[in-house]
Amino acid sequence: MACTFYLAAHTVRMHTCLSSPADWAQAEFGLAQLSDKRRTDRLVNVATNLAANPGGTLPQAFPEWAELKAAYRLLDQRQVTFERVIAPHLERTLQSCRQPGEYLLIEDTTLLDFSMRPACQDLGVIGDGLGRGFELHSTLAVRIEDWNLEQRPEGMLMGLLHQQCRTARPAPKGETRAQRLSRPRRSDKWAESIRRVGRPPEGARWIFCGDREADLYEALETCVQHCVDFVIRSCQDRRLAEPPGHLRETVAQAPLLGRKTVEVRARGGQPARTAIVEVRSVRVAVDGPWRPGGMLPPLGDIGVVEVKEVNVPEGVKEPLHWILLTSLPCGTWAQAQRIVGYYTARWWVEEYHKGLKSGAGVEDSQLEKAYRLESLIAVLAVVAVRLLSTKMLARTRPESFEAAKSFGSEMLSMLEHRLGKPKGGWTNKNVLIATARVGGFLARKHDGMPGWQTIWRGWHRLIWMCEGANLMKE
Repeated sequence: MACTFYLAAHTVRMHTCLSSPADWAQAEFGLAQLSDKRRTDRLVNVATNLAANPGGTLPQAFPEWAELKAAYRLLDQRQVTFERVIAPHLERTLQSCRQPGEYLLIEDTTLLDFSMRPACQDLGVIGDGLGRGFELHSTLAVRIEDWNLEQRPEGMLMGLLHQQCRTARPAPKGETRAQRLSRPRRSDKWAESIRRVGRPPEGARWIFCGDREADLYEALETCVQHCVDFVIRSCQDRRLAEPPGHLRETVAQAPLLGRKTVEVRARGGQPARTAIVEVRSVRVAVDGPWRPGGMLPPLGDIGVVEVKEVNVPEGVKEPLHWILLTSLPCGTWAQAQRIVGYYTARWWVEEYHKGLKSGAGVEDSQLEKAYRLESLIAVLAVVAVRLLSTKMLARTRPESFEAAKSFGSEMLSMLEHRLGKPKGGWTNKNVLIATARVGGFLARKHDGMPGWQTIWRGWHRLIWMCEGANLMKE
């Protein structure tokens, strides 16, 4: 019975991600508590138009002045906050993650830069202190569906489990270390999602995944206290309680488990490449740090997996070197490969933030008050989940037909009329590629999978083509 319920909930989640903009918006925002049902109905209307017209600007989504003015009035209401707008989506994601299965909870922070909007008021400080905008901290929930031959997980996007949009302020000048540790800090955001939702139910395994910024005692302690597993990249050379010594030296002396290849994405002027790495592992107990009030207790039985690049190609400025802290078993070669695989899946949250900026156009809005921007960001954050979900579906289940069922016969007929019926029928992969082709994707053999802009340019055009066809029939 539980398995049947999960499949039903899972199917609903996929359906809403691929359904029409109106149905999707009703499912994601129809239960928002905005003190007045008319505001909730208007929010659904705003989300519908933004989903049908990804681009981030309200004038682009609302060509009619009356509708545009109503959207501006909605965002001007103090009851329409970031937290209230996104709350129904977070709750839906939480209920999906409570079903039996294995879920990655991937956290990361991105900066939303509005420095080129000098008229916008009440923005926070970002970057080097000269930029203006928001810090957006996201926890993306992905259900692990399968593992490929390279021991990388294939996942199904559940949605956002938690998200914080902050207007950061500079730290007070002249504060002591004790004062800094006593006041609320930016680092408190890490694992806040776990503190908010509590422990996973029986049958569900949650694995918290974070980059070096998440290497904090409090984040590790939160996961341990709430029975949530973790894979976190180490930033600090921590002092060990057992065995005595320090983290990096201890794992470097651990026996070699094996060698494997890891795909390294392009960044910092370095092209993408395949790195050959050596993998070692050891289990340790790390000492607790000092906090106001004294030393904190050690955290024991933490696995450490070192992933270090060998035979580094000429010209590579920064060889790959990860030290991963985990609560999961990592003593065997197979177990260590899984830990590396979990961490490589962290790119999904980076892909989400890319979709939020490039696909949903979150930084393109011209609104002039920070609180109005926050409400708009909440809507676009869920729009970006819709974008990423569709893209991941084509990768994880390329030969299945969920996308065709959710697109509906009208859209498929339009695609078929324009491009012809693909070999193998309207599989998830073929639907995505055909939609991108409407947006300008060439789909040559060496082109790979389409990117954000062509997918959603094609989606936008496809919606307008169907609406135009309906108007002609009428």
